[in-house]
Amino acid sequence: MLKSSRDRFDDVPRTAGRVGAHRAEQPGMNGLVVLLWSAAIALVLIVCGIFVTLVMMDRISLFGGEERPATSQQTPGAIARLDTSYRVLIINATPEKGLVDDVRAELLTAGWSSDHVFGSDGSSQEFSKTTVFYVDEADRDAALGLAELLGDVDAQQSDFYAGLNDSDEPQLTVVIGLDRAASGAPSSEQPDSTPAP
Repeated sequence: MLKSSRDRFDDVPRTAGRVGAHRAEQPGMNGLVVLLWSAAIALVLIVCGIFVTLVMMDRISLFGGEERPATSQQTPGAIARLDTSYRVLIINATPEKGLVDDVRAELLTAGWSSDHVFGSDGSSQEFSKTTVFYVDEADRDAALGLAELLGDVDAQQSDFYAGLNDSDEPQLTVVIGLDRAASGAPSSEQPDSTPAP
């Protein structure tokens, strides 16, 4: 048999270690851990999104919200004026039936025409205190006059009920609260301050 001749590669020392690239999984990447972290982050983002949405829709108030009472005693410079040219919407925000008819009778006795006074005997929420709502600042004196007629109840500016006016005439909204119900004062749980009609 022929012997191969020696060359320079025969003199390279042989090493005992590994030669070449060896790839293996990274020990810290566990599929279950990644899934749990992803679920936790998604949950935090969803909760934050719901909270921001509620704040933007004024469903919750971050700083307690300011009450804007506007009765004749609490509004300096306001002049209560009974104006029977206004349409009046009456909303019963109590569980007791028949209160709309009582308030309507008071207004008719005070000089309102029957086609300018109408109401709804039922609301989706209870309301703690009877309040007269008006939309524009120009309606304030008429709202205060109506509030005095009803027993010096609150008057408050709000456009919440503006969409319920289907005419071009100005309209006031009376929301009957638990303070006018025969059942007495509101319960310890404070009802909402703006009931839906």
